[in-house]
Amino acid sequence: MNITSILINGEKSDGMIPITDSTVLRGDGCFEVLKSYAGKPFALEEHLDRLERGASALGIDLPDREDIASWVRRTSEEVGDGAVRVVVSRGPAQGFEGEQVVAVFGHPWSVPSGPTSLFPLVAPWHAAGVDWDLAGVKFLSYAPNMSAVRRAVAEGFDDALLLTTEGLILEGPRFAVAWVVDGVLETTSLDLGILDSITRRFTLDLARDAGIEVVEGVWPLARLGEASEMMALSTIHEVHPVGKVGDLSFPEGPMTAQLAEEFSQLVG
Repeated sequence: MNITSILINGEKSDGMIPITDSTVLRGDGCFEVLKSYAGKPFALEEHLDRLERGASALGIDLPDREDIASWVRRTSEEVGDGAVRVVVSRGPAQGFEGEQVVAVFGHPWSVPSGPTSLFPLVAPWHAAGVDWDLAGVKFLSYAPNMSAVRRAVAEGFDDALLLTTEGLILEGPRFAVAWVVDGVLETTSLDLGILDSITRRFTLDLARDAGIEVVEGVWPLARLGEASEMMALSTIHEVHPVGKVGDLSFPEGPMTAQLAEEFSQLVG
């Protein structure tokens, strides 16, 4: 993966972060991933809003919002079509000296062709609706999520579908999910502590605007046995069909195709 541009605290950089930084020693920070289309970041304000909420929950002070926005725009112009990542550290870990690191960098990203397959996996580390300070925060400590992806791949799947310890549907390690039952678009409620995915938010709005009934709720994995189609929703992959969850198979359905096309028109 070729990194197109790296800015650290607004300055061109080789991307080196001190080993004493809190992101390295503690995974203590937050991040955002945006999609750049023809050099322009999509949903920049929404991503900055979420970054600010995450930083506030973590007790991290951010640089001026417009400074971060300008760094994202500069990087988007360089990457053209691709991903733009914003990584925010708390600063040097306790006992060390240094300054806070806010890194912004871009890189190309290709979307895999064809439906994705998901391996259902219990995620005991997930808050799953328990009220705590970092519920729904996009913080840097993604080791459990990435372990889930590796487990899914080892089982012969593309990615994982995270479940509560009671078997309720949560989200993917890096995406939200939705499915269709009797013409109704269903998705996990934010009350279960899943990430407030911006792609999910826009997709649900597109569905409502198209007259599609949308229900956000709490469902067991068995609910997918009643679904006629399923989709994964993320910044990078947009609206992407899910072809398999465990032993269940789904066709590439008309609602997924419709929402994928409408989302493509929205960002294009």
